[in-house]
Amino acid sequence: MSLEKILSAIENSKLQLNRQNDLVKVIAVSKVQPLSRIKKVLDKGHRIFGENRVQESLDKWPKLISEYGKVELHLVGALQSNKIKDAMKLFNVIHSIDREKLILKISNEAQKLGYCPDLFIQVNTGNEPQKAGVQLEEVTNILELAIFKHSLPVIGLMCLPPVKEVASKHFKILQETAFKNDLQRLSMGMSNDFEDAIKFGATDVRIGSAIFGKRV
Repeated sequence: MSLEKILSAIENSKLQLNRQNDLVKVIAVSKVQPLSRIKKVLDKGHRIFGENRVQESLDKWPKLISEYGKVELHLVGALQSNKIKDAMKLFNVIHSIDREKLILKISNEAQKLGYCPDLFIQVNTGNEPQKAGVQLEEVTNILELAIFKHSLPVIGLMCLPPVKEVASKHFKILQETAFKNDLQRLSMGMSNDFEDAIKFGATDVRIGSAIFGKRV
């Protein structure tokens, strides 16, 4: 596939679902991709990118931004507590908020910086013990802590469906959870299932290999 084909497929999906007026952001996930591939996508005018690691992003994006101008950077991988300050300075959106400790540290840092990136709460829709993300029964409590107690800009929910289960089942769970909590944005869907995610209201799809090719 290519960026153009993905954008076209998304527009077709929106048309079929009567979502023509909805914004669906394509986050080009550029983790461990060569700079040459990233620059090709930048040269096409795309300006929304996702990364998994804070340090890798610090090593490459300030230089790319100085060359290409402003981009919208999303941290889609796990956020370690010791990387919060760097992440908040570099990223516009963080998708992986999944525990009280992160919320407290982000709140403290936001007070020092005077701003905070937009945040997604990562939900463990399969309640998998080995996976990051808030358990379904804890979502409301975490949202109350982040939004009402700490006034953080939580804009939506994110999920990574279990590998061995049908993804659409988990997209539906996330959609219903967001609706119950009056949240508008859904970060879900990747290269192999983004069209299914859009059927269940995805607003932010995270696509890597379908844009850049397999990682080298």
